[in-house]
Amino acid sequence: ALQARLRDVARAGGVRLVGPNSMGLINTQEPCTLSANAVLDRDVLPKGRVGLVSQSGSLTGALISRGQGRNIAFSTLVSIGNEIDVAVGEVAEMLVDDPDTDVVLLFLETLRNPETVAQAARHAAAVGKPMMAYVLGRSELGRELAQSHTGAMMGGGRAIESFLDDLGVMRLDLFEGLLEAPMLVKGRKPATGRRVAVITTTGGGAAMVADHLGDRGIEVVRPTRELKEALAAEGIAIGDAPVVDLTMAGTRESVVDACMRTFTANPGIDAIVTVVGSSAEYRPEMAVAPLVKWARGEKPIVAFLFPQAERSLALLAEAGIAGFRTPEACADAIDAYLSWTPPRPRPTESLAAEADTRLAAAATAGVGSLSERDALGVFAALGVPVPAMSVIGADGTVPEGLAYPVVAKVLSADIAHKTDAGGVVLGIPDAAALAAAAERIRASVARHAPAARIDGVLVQPMEKGMAEAIVGFKRDPLAGPMVMVGLGGTLAEIYEDFALRPAPVDETEACRMIDEVKGLALIRGYRGAPRGDIAALARVVAAVSRLALSRAAEVSEAEINPVLVKAEGQGVVAVDGLIALKPSSA
Repeated sequence: ALQARLRDVARAGGVRLVGPNSMGLINTQEPCTLSANAVLDRDVLPKGRVGLVSQSGSLTGALISRGQGRNIAFSTLVSIGNEIDVAVGEVAEMLVDDPDTDVVLLFLETLRNPETVAQAARHAAAVGKPMMAYVLGRSELGRELAQSHTGAMMGGGRAIESFLDDLGVMRLDLFEGLLEAPMLVKGRKPATGRRVAVITTTGGGAAMVADHLGDRGIEVVRPTRELKEALAAEGIAIGDAPVVDLTMAGTRESVVDACMRTFTANPGIDAIVTVVGSSAEYRPEMAVAPLVKWARGEKPIVAFLFPQAERSLALLAEAGIAGFRTPEACADAIDAYLSWTPPRPRPTESLAAEADTRLAAAATAGVGSLSERDALGVFAALGVPVPAMSVIGADGTVPEGLAYPVVAKVLSADIAHKTDAGGVVLGIPDAAALAAAAERIRASVARHAPAARIDGVLVQPMEKGMAEAIVGFKRDPLAGPMVMVGLGGTLAEIYEDFALRPAPVDETEACRMIDEVKGLALIRGYRGAPRGDIAALARVVAAVSRLALSRAAEVSEAEINPVLVKAEGQGVVAVDGLIALKPSSA
């Protein structure tokens, strides 16, 4: 209440507020400082060209302190605080427009005003200014600490990360990256692939980097015939190993030039990694000087220095080459750069009128959760294939003309997990067995969920597929509408094996999502297995994502689990689904 009063008084006077719970701002270019940060006890605050907006107050001083030790500086640092007025995205957009800032960094504990972040990110992409983010709260403990520190719920860390990815904001996993990665992306555009070349004067150090690159799905390219011939002319023989180990000869300028010329000319290489051993500490000019002329070439160069080599790190920074102290931070920054994509265009799809009408009817009736029959009806209106459905009412009469075998399920909007309540019977062979199964279902549900409203027993033909997928929709409280696809059943949640995007998505993006799910390798023709109908599954993902566009009712959550995926060209079928609506009074 006090914060709201403060905001209202400021607005009445035409004043914008940063904070509260802010450590202020530091502008090294003017210079202008409005902060009580202890880092101001330093005699000099060096000028740099990286801007930072942080939801953590003390981070600004920590980065200035750490950066000054390795010749890395900032243009403007803003501790945004609780954002009762000025938001992260607003400051980020100011930094995008700032001629003294080349790269914009975000340190996020939550998303209070996602629309301003989205606007800033799209503006940054339009003017060619890279934006990077470190997101706190990716683990359960991290979310708990973020909440206690800022008074804001993190919600799903994966949702925020997906939100940023979709906007072309590069994400860093390691704190060191906030210092070291900006030099890598400064003045760059997104890469076209995920392939790197690695040259080294120390095999062990390079192997460590290669390990971390491999863990992140980055290909280390093997040397070409052209490179072997160029190095042979320098008296160096190399094999086919992906890491090019030059030994101490790698400090000779002619050798470095031969490698760089070949790598730059190779369209199959997106970035170049150099790993330097002891010479980085004892002969910094020898270690770094051969790289300087290639610093602003067509392809980015990064350097991991194996020893403690402060002078070499400073020389790299002066030359505009990203230098790294650890193999983990090196791989993290390269991964962020190679994962960078332009913001996804805003979708132009609309929600099918019949689906919106069905949702409107449920909302008008005050329904919180739709029954499975009604949910599948909405999905069918969206274009999702669903099975034929019949209902056994309270009198127990079995419908005629069913194609056996069938499955019977309790029909109740109050029971989300029907199996747990004994509400599902599979493989029913005939009408007599179906009548008995319906009675068993009613009796079991009455024991397990006596308060549940029962609308009957839903009957569907038994469907088969080569794999099961889950397609879900959720309106995240921070990042907004999200759509997901993963391996069906509970495995997606157990292994966290699913792909997530802001909704809605088109079928092309849905295919990319399916490609990200390891458990769906079976339908991608893994080891020569028959392919599943990926195109049909992508259509389901895109269709479900359009629930974000409903004007008649706000869908808070929806799920199809499973979607049975059949062989390529034979389609899919959604055999179970749920839809929950946001209460109209909320």
